[in-house]
Parts: sequence; structure tokens; C-alpha cells
Amino acid sequence: MGVNTAFSLGIILLAGLLSAKLIQKLKIPIITAYILLGVLIGPHALNLVSKSIFDSSGLISNVVLSFVAFSLGQNFSLERFRRIGKSVLFISIGEVLGALLIVTLAIWLLLRQPFYIALIFGAIAPATAPAAVVAVTREYKAKGSFTDTLLGVVAIDDAWGIILFAFCLAIAKSLAGTHKFIVDSAIFGIYNASLEILGAIGVSGILGFLLSKLSKHVTTPSECLIYTLGAILINTGLAIYFGLSVLLASMFLGAVLANMSKSSFKFFDALHSTDPPFYVLFFVLAGANFEIDLLHHVSLLALVYLLTRLPGEMLGATLGAHFAGVSSRIKKYIGLGLAPQAGVALGFALIVKDTFSNSVGGMIFSSILTTTIIYELIGPIFTKYALFKSGDAL
Repeated sequence: MGVNTAFSLGIILLAGLLSAKLIQKLKIPIITAYILLGVLIGPHALNLVSKSIFDSSGLISNVVLSFVAFSLGQNFSLERFRRIGKSVLFISIGEVLGALLIVTLAIWLLLRQPFYIALIFGAIAPATAPAAVVAVTREYKAKGSFTDTLLGVVAIDDAWGIILFAFCLAIAKSLAGTHKFIVDSAIFGIYNASLEILGAIGVSGILGFLLSKLSKHVTTPSECLIYTLGAILINTGLAIYFGLSVLLASMFLGAVLANMSKSSFKFFDALHSTDPPFYVLFFVLAGANFEIDLLHHVSLLALVYLLTRLPGEMLGATLGAHFAGVSSRIKKYIGLGLAPQAGVALGFALIVKDTFSNSVGGMIFSSILTTTIIYELIGPIFTKYALFKSGDAL
């Protein structure tokens, strides 16, 4: 007799809270606690996750990623762009492209993996963990131009990463399993990716415009929370119905509201007040989806990804910093400060797992889950080192 859904949900939430409390004493990131808990209570170990919840992993990940992407859309307000300046834009774009190129080429040329698999790994690589970076800067009371630039970059690079991932995933889907000329498939993939981006802009743009006009009727905090959740879920549902990128649609919805409504902050604040339980579910289920039997396929892929992601980020960020004309200490250490990787990368990997239902999806997901745990542990150490070497932390 299997575990019922209500009991399983209770176990996930309470055990998640307990594991986070315990693991914090070891100075290990909370996300790592959730993931390890998921592996422990998942189908390959204690099997305390009910089948109905496990089968709903795709729905839960879509909802949580919609929340994340919607919040990231706030970074695309014109006011924020004017404030962050040229240096943050150049560095963030450089970091995203550098990680994409280095990881893709390494997995394609060194491991001789199909190009579409290498491209997916490359598209996941730029994602960072803003919460981890912010936590380190606060812990060491870092202040100065390096810290300001670093926080600006981590605030926006995941947004660029979402656009890049949606584009690359569409290309990868066209290349997967094809026996046609690779250039034709790539062109078809680029065409599909462009349609996805334009479609997401169109759907979320229209919905965002209507929501911004109607928001004047939303007055209390509880109404604002209901309004925001309803809008995000409708937008997500429309994206799924039309075969568009859920991440892009949600991010553009946030961007439209941020630019059209003077009181847009209340939507983002309302969302932040209710999302913690969803995040616990998301990360625990990510751990539960870990396929232990794929470990022998994962090790080399994970190792190459682990060893090339950060150098790619550092190279791209340094080049971006060079073109932006920033100080030498920012050029030298900014890429190192971007080492942590967590939730967004896992979200990308879950989307890949759902998209490629064969062993390829599971292999990519398990590789990213493994490296995410490692980057969550070692990433903050690199960020701390960068802050101290830059002189912003003493």
C-alpha cells in the first residue's frame, strides 16, 4: 500500500524544515538539504513520496519556475536598466555567452557527445544563484564598486539565461535524433526558437497590459496575492497551451508589469510572501527525481561540466568587463564571484528531463543535480575569495 498524497506533502514540508535547520549548523546551503532529503525519501530509497505527487513533478516545477521567472522580469524595468549601467550589462552578457561557448565546445569536442546534448549543457551553465551571492556579501559586510557590480550582474544574468536557454532548447529539439543535414536542422531550430520568443512576448504582453490596467481595482494585500497568483498561472497555462516557453512568458509578464504599473512592486512583494513552501516542494522533488541507476553515465559529463562552467563564466565576464572599461580588480575577480549555481539551473534541467523523456533527459538532469550540489557547497567559497581579493570585504 503506497503513501497517500496528504501524508507525503506533510513529510516533504516538515522534513524539509527540519533538514534545513540541521544542515544550517554545518554551514551547508539550505537548497542542498532539500535536494538530499528528496534523494532520501524518493523512490530509490525510503519511497515516501506518493505516486500522485511524483507524477505531478512537472506541474509543480512549472508553477515554481513561473514564480522565479516572473520575479526575474522585474530586472527588465527601464528604470533598473538606467540604474545598473553599461558595466553590468556588458559583464552579464559576456558571462552568459562565455559559459555557453566553453561548456558546449568541451562536451561536444572532448566527450564526443551529440551537439544537441552539448548545447543543452552549455545553455544551463550561465545560471547562477543570486541568493547565495547576496548571502555571502551580507555575511562579510562587503561594500564597494566590486560588490555593487557583482550584485547587479547576478540580478540580471539569470534573466539573460532564460532567454538563451529557451532559444537553445528549441534548437536542440530540432537537432535531436535527426538524420538530416545539421545546418538545416539548426536553421529550423532557430526559426522555432524565434517563434517561441515572439509568441511568449505576444501572449504575456497582451495579458500584462490587461492586468496592469485592472490592477487599480486591487487594493488589499490578500487581493494582490490572489491577483498575482491567478495572473501567473493563467499566463503559464496559455504558454503551455500554445507550446511556448513557460520561463520566457512568465519573465516577460513580470517585465510588462514592472514597466507599466507604478505600483508593480506590490505584485512581486506579494509573491515573495507565499513562495517558500513551493520552493521546498520544488527542491525536494528535484532530489526525488534523481536516477541513481544513471550515475555511471553521469560521472564524466558532470566532471567536464564542473571543470568548464566556471572558467567559461570567468572568461566571458572578464571580456565583458574589458569592453565596459571597468577597473582591473573588477575584471580580475568578477567571474569568480559568480560561481554559485542552484535553483534556476535545476529548473532548466527539469524542463530538459520532461522534454527528452528518454535516457538523455534523465542523464542531463542527474548530471546537473550532481554539479548543483557541488556548486552550492564550493560556490560561496569562491565568492568570498573574490570579495576579499577585490578589497570590498576586510
